[in-house]
Amino acid sequence: MNWPSAGVVIPTRNRPELVRRAIDAVRAQKYPGELRVVVVFDQADPDYQLASAGDVPVLVLTNMRAEGLAGARNTGVLALDTDLIAFCDDDDRWLPDKLRRQVAALLAEPEAEFATCAIEVEYEGRCTARLAGRSRVSIDDLARSRMSMLHSSSFLMRREALGADAIGLVAEDAPGSQNEDWDLLLRAARRTPIVHVDEPLVRVLWGRTSHYAYEYATKISSLRWMMRRHPEISGCRPGAARVYGQLACWSAASGNRGAAWRYTREAVRANWREPRAAIALAAMTGAVKVENVLSVLHRRGRGI
Repeated sequence: MNWPSAGVVIPTRNRPELVRRAIDAVRAQKYPGELRVVVVFDQADPDYQLASAGDVPVLVLTNMRAEGLAGARNTGVLALDTDLIAFCDDDDRWLPDKLRRQVAALLAEPEAEFATCAIEVEYEGRCTARLAGRSRVSIDDLARSRMSMLHSSSFLMRREALGADAIGLVAEDAPGSQNEDWDLLLRAARRTPIVHVDEPLVRVLWGRTSHYAYEYATKISSLRWMMRRHPEISGCRPGAARVYGQLACWSAASGNRGAAWRYTREAVRANWREPRAAIALAAMTGAVKVENVLSVLHRRGRGI
């Protein structure tokens, strides 16, 4: 088998120990083809000591585009000329067979442009597998649910598919560079179904390591941006209810009761069974704190 070359983009900011662990996991891949790593420092001084040659060379760059995760990823994408491009966040780790299994699945589908895999969520020392239960993901699937097991650290794409006349680059206008991964998935699935390897081949670290865990205003802005950008979401009643429920929860957590009530009503109107509406109501009455609910859900590998 003629294995294509693959380049891995790892954006990072002020997490030296985690990014070294992520790089080591990529370099430990059991991948027969050419493999390269690009580490992009965003809003931080680059550590050029990470750069190295060898069988899996590592290039260190500074984000030259819009500040944030999206610009950092695009900086890495544009620096690569490999056949395939993959993403890995600096606080996540690939399992040794991740790339080989995904590339094989992608090559088995000549028309496919984008591949993902299931993940294993690590939170407070506990690991939980998150599976999709399918081998193909459509735009209807992604409008109905974000499908968090399709994590950005599992993304593998044909390089030409990221051109302006195809899927395109990561959206740098996403508020706070949040939901830019869901946006990229939707744009990819609009062209052709996403190939999914339903095995947990990436370990995703949840918790305080996230730069965005409790930035509620940014979460709200990015979800509203997604609704405007993708009519498929508002056109799917369960999908719309899910987003309105999230907006209600984040509004309640930030103390905006008026907005929380409005979004809760929209969620119930779209799907009266939406559980996030109940969480938002409980938060508004003071019965629970959104942060406490998140902690319980994270222990089970899930989120709001």
